[in-house]
Amino acid sequence: MPIRQTYDFEKVSGVKVGRLNQGVNTQFIVYRIGDTVIDTGPSNQWRHVKDFLSAQPVNQLLLTHHHEDHSGNAFKIGQFYNLTPKAPLLAQDKLAKGYRTPLLQKVVWGSPIPVETQPLNDVEFLSDGVKIYPVHTPGHAKDLTCFHLPDLGYFFSGDLFISRKLKLLRSDENLAEILQSIDKVLKLDFDTLFCPHGGIIEAGKQALIDKRDYVFDLCEKAQALSNDGKSSVQICLETLGPEGAITKLTGGNFSKLNLINEALTIQL
Repeated sequence: MPIRQTYDFEKVSGVKVGRLNQGVNTQFIVYRIGDTVIDTGPSNQWRHVKDFLSAQPVNQLLLTHHHEDHSGNAFKIGQFYNLTPKAPLLAQDKLAKGYRTPLLQKVVWGSPIPVETQPLNDVEFLSDGVKIYPVHTPGHAKDLTCFHLPDLGYFFSGDLFISRKLKLLRSDENLAEILQSIDKVLKLDFDTLFCPHGGIIEAGKQALIDKRDYVFDLCEKAQALSNDGKSSVQICLETLGPEGAITKLTGGNFSKLNLINEALTIQL
């Protein structure tokens, strides 16, 4: 497929790629600031990512976490530009050894390619000296680490944000940790949020507040229905509606019911 969209915002440029065009979860935006690239896009989109990166040199690659849409081209970028990608410490073992991915994810993103990385430092730098602070934000994944650039008012959110309304949850995601991570990030000073799925959001902090408030509202509704004697399946139908095709295709790994089950555990 051709490049679906390009982005230019102040110091940041980006390209949206994806084999499928079925919403934010099937497309990915690779961002760069000068010679620093943040996440890589999926391996099956290497040709388009390579074309985007070829516009100027790449001297640094920072990864937010191990998932294949974020790290799928890390090996090729490292090889092509003679660099060692930097990744969260918790991601390094999986990135080096490889890991099993469900069939649907292979169809959408391709397979991850094992890659050796070096750990992120407490502070990284752009080539002009601007500081990049890695921020550990578990919940979506144990290793998820976002990047805060306070001098520029930027926040690269990995998979912490995605959208204002959370509708589905993977079976391995932890909703309480996601909410804790959002609260942690809301204490930081930034204006613009760069989401690799949802795009560039200039009122980035408000977008995260909207997501947090939506989740808490859903938790309140779910727990009220549970107190009335409704089952998780009934609550799911009343609050989010029936499951879609993605749930069947993933064997329930990605579902509305996962979200409701987690919502029932949140302390309000």
